[in-house]
Amino acid sequence: MDRLLHGEIPPGGGCDIKTLALEAGVDRTAFYGTRPYAHLRAEFEHRIQQLQHDGETPDPRAAQIQRLKVEADKLRDRLAQANSTIEELTAFRTHALSRLAAQHEEIQRLRTVADPKTNVTHLPPTRQKLIGPC
Repeated sequence: MDRLLHGEIPPGGGCDIKTLALEAGVDRTAFYGTRPYAHLRAEFEHRIQQLQHDGETPDPRAAQIQRLKVEADKLRDRLAQANSTIEELTAFRTHALSRLAAQHEEIQRLRTVADPKTNVTHLPPTRQKLIGPC
């Protein structure tokens, strides 16, 4: 029992009654009811609960599972935060593009309604770049 509680678990086993029965070489049913080893089962379960209450995990696989669950939760939080940031940046980009388009339209409108008698210099239209051999 002490080996199991100290983390010395045989391959294919766990820190449980089934493995305890296999290690002791008795039938698992001997640990239940009024059978001869029922007091050992109660003591074993009490000691496991005591270890878990103290923050220790005798089964390394259970500790690994718990560690991986915590890591997965952290990764889910990071993913949610990244998705939120992406949504905010996409909204900002859309808003900025719409403002730029509105400003461009306003500039175009002001160019067409400019009074020729005022001191407004008209800029030449942009030249189209030629692509290909000259």
